[in-house]
Amino acid sequence: MKKSMTLGSVPGSSMQEKFALAAEAGLDGLELTGVETRAAAEDARAAAEAAGIEIASVMASTHWKLPLSSTDEAVRVEGVRGVEGALRAADWAGTDVVLVVPGVVDDNTQYHAAMELAAKSIRELLPIAEDLGVTMALENVWNKFLLSPIEMRDFIDQFESDHVAAYFDVGNILLYGYPVHWIEVLGERIVRVHIKDFNTDTKQFVALLTGSVDYPRVMNALRGVGYDGWLTAELSRYSQFPEQFVHDTARHLQWIIDC
Repeated sequence: MKKSMTLGSVPGSSMQEKFALAAEAGLDGLELTGVETRAAAEDARAAAEAAGIEIASVMASTHWKLPLSSTDEAVRVEGVRGVEGALRAADWAGTDVVLVVPGVVDDNTQYHAAMELAAKSIRELLPIAEDLGVTMALENVWNKFLLSPIEMRDFIDQFESDHVAAYFDVGNILLYGYPVHWIEVLGERIVRVHIKDFNTDTKQFVALLTGSVDYPRVMNALRGVGYDGWLTAELSRYSQFPEQFVHDTARHLQWIIDC
């Protein structure tokens, strides 16, 4: 498996500095965050190539402010355009996966409406994703939507396309489920994995390897479904010595892979 972090967690005043530090720490790549223009995507691609590492994926940035499930059609359409931009950024950056939050349920969006509108939005984006060869990987997040692995599986399968898959977040799931259960159900649909830790007693995210995630069981489950891809740490950096944070995270990820 390959080790990665989110770009925003890595200190540096330029793409070149960020990717150079990631490579020095022993990471295999970075996940792009906040990269929305062709120039920025190509800058990241060049920085990755110069550092001798890869771009693991792109995180879409508009799907919370502009949910794909919004009952306001103007907002939903703008959200679709935002994810389209992320798909194109992935293509420019030379990677093949975009993290997408498929929808949000709130006081103004009923569950059944979110289900229908999110599916409508994904269908509108699918021809673009297929044309670019980029996969929309739907993440389990605290969005009050797709709350069981079976529901997530069936939502993905309805599109009958390899370009709609799952981005499994190990830490997010502990609030309402168990990582191993989700991994076993989602199986080969998982194309990327986010790594973080969560304390189920305090209901707080905590430093990697200090929480409730049973990483030996998680890794055994991932290997059991044939996953051999990216593990991307999505963490808040140290308030002091942030460069050391990158080195520590790379080492922690290697311990997780080796367990």
